[in-house]
Amino acid sequence: MPESTRFANRVTELLGVEIPIIQAPMGWIARAPLACAVSNAGAMGIIETSSGELDVIRDEIRRMRDLTDKPFGVNIAQAFVRDPSIVDFVVDQGVRFVTTSAGSPTRYTAQLKDAGLTVFHVVPTLKGARKAVEAGVDGLIVEGGEGGGFKNPQPVASMVLLPLVASKVDVPLVAAGGMLDGRTMAAAFALGAEGIQLGTRMVSAAESPVHDNWKQAIVEAAETDTVFLNRHTSPALRALRTGRTGALEFDTEQNAMALFARHLDLYFGGDLEAAVALCGEVAGRIESVRPVADIIGECAQECLTVLGDLADRYLDG
Repeated sequence: MPESTRFANRVTELLGVEIPIIQAPMGWIARAPLACAVSNAGAMGIIETSSGELDVIRDEIRRMRDLTDKPFGVNIAQAFVRDPSIVDFVVDQGVRFVTTSAGSPTRYTAQLKDAGLTVFHVVPTLKGARKAVEAGVDGLIVEGGEGGGFKNPQPVASMVLLPLVASKVDVPLVAAGGMLDGRTMAAAFALGAEGIQLGTRMVSAAESPVHDNWKQAIVEAAETDTVFLNRHTSPALRALRTGRTGALEFDTEQNAMALFARHLDLYFGGDLEAAVALCGEVAGRIESVRPVADIIGECAQECLTVLGDLADRYLDG
C-alpha cells in the first residue's frame, strides 16, 4: 500500500482510517470476524444492529476490541431497531463512528452528535440528502439503486445520484451501489465521492460468515442475475435471482419480506431458496472469493493507479 497520505481527504480524516472504504452493515453478516478484517486492512469495519440481537451485538463489539486496535463503527438501522435506547447502547460501547439508515436522519443525529460521535446517514435521493445535512450529519453514504439490500422503491443509479448530491451539498460523500474495485472507486471520486462502501463484495469475502453456497452463487452470477422486489411497498430490496425471488419480480401484491422467515437457513445453512439472498448487480463482476485484506489493498492500489493513468493520459502536456 502506498503511503496513506495519498488518500488524505475528509472521509479518512473523520473516520481515522488509511483507506476511505466502509464495509456495509449487513444483518447477521457484519460482525466481528468480517468487520475486524476490514479495520485491520486499513478501512472502516462496521458492526450491524439490523438483526435486533443487541446482546449478541454487545459481545461482537467486545470481540472487535480484542481483535483490532483500529477504528470501527456501528450501524443503526432504524426500521429494524425501534427502541430509542439504541443511542445509549451505542454510546455505552465507546464507539466513535455511526452510520444511520432506513429512517429519518432527524431521529438520532442530534443525540449521537451531542455524545461526540461522527455520524454518516445513508440516503437514496437528493431530498433525503438535504434533509440529512439539515439534521447535522457529518457525511452521507449515497446509495445507488444497483446496490444490494433494502432500497428506495424508486431506485436511482449511482451514476446519476452521486454527482447530483455532490452538486447540492457540501459534506463528504461515500458512494454505495456498484462499488467493487479500484476502477469503481476512482469513478466514484470523479463523481464527487471521497470514499466508497462495499456490500456484495464483502458478503462474498473469505471472512464473511455466510454459507459457501451464497458466496459461490455471487461468484457465478451474471450482471442480470439480481431482481428488484417490492416496488409497490416498503422496503424495496435487491436480491439474487432464484426460483422464489424470480417469481416475485413483477408481483405487485405480495410483500417479499415474508420470504425472510427462514433467513438463517439461507445465511448459514446454504439453502438459497429458503429466504432472500440480498445482492447487488455488481455480483456480475465478482469472479472469486477473496480475503478481505486482498480486496481492500488491491482496491486502494488500483484506484490510485487508475487516477494516475488518467492524469497521465489526459493532462500530460
